[in-house]
Amino acid sequence: MSEKLTLTILGCGNSSGVPAIGNYWGDCDPNEPKNVRSRSSLAVQSAETTLIIDTGPDFRTQINREDIRQIDAVLYTHSHSDHTDGINDLRIIRFRNKQRVPVYGNKEALSDLSWRFAYMFDGGKIDLYPPMLEPHEFTQNHFGQLQTVGDINFIPFIQDHGSIQSVGYRFGDIAYSLDMHDLDEQAIETLCGIKTWIVDAAAYNQDQNAVHANLKTIYRLNEQIGASEVILSSLSLHMDYQTLLKELPVSYKPAYDGLKISV
Repeated sequence: MSEKLTLTILGCGNSSGVPAIGNYWGDCDPNEPKNVRSRSSLAVQSAETTLIIDTGPDFRTQINREDIRQIDAVLYTHSHSDHTDGINDLRIIRFRNKQRVPVYGNKEALSDLSWRFAYMFDGGKIDLYPPMLEPHEFTQNHFGQLQTVGDINFIPFIQDHGSIQSVGYRFGDIAYSLDMHDLDEQAIETLCGIKTWIVDAAAYNQDQNAVHANLKTIYRLNEQIGASEVILSSLSLHMDYQTLLKELPVSYKPAYDGLKISV
């Protein structure tokens, strides 16, 4: 298995991105380049394997920006549109590789995706449109257990995303928790010992957000997890980059598109 990984934050924005449609920046300074945020996605790369977490609406632009030429599999956190609507662009990978692209997720996510994008899983009515994707479902036996794709090891874990369950992923001493409102004891146990935690902070200072974590929740959870570096992602129009740098504790920082982390 690979001893070294590079994680690239392809996008760190919430569902609207920054700026939102209509060139709306909210509380974010348009003169700060790190406030330009595409929808949340992550690349995990070894020398041999490239995994992508989520294919949002900005997927093609993100992949081309980072000059990623090959994708070996996609891991989905959940099926909400801001994390999946770029799925059609996986057609190019399928045609180039001459085989279906493996996609991983829990039962809820794969069921929803196979209904909304049936042609990607089942193909069209003529040979010109073959099946594009090969689904791999995480069952209860997979969560909290080491999995391998190519030469990359990871551990999937269940997260509370309000109305649904999402899937988080741990790669060695780094973990990715988007989108989530809270974590149970099993997820916390999976995360204990990590050094870096990339985590959904879309609720920011809101106390009543039912689907995303706020800063209070993240601080509470990390008292148990013990990550020495916490990188906030899924950043909203209310979360200006420079303002966050001034507000956050020393070991916490906001993500930005293109940020690279070594494992």
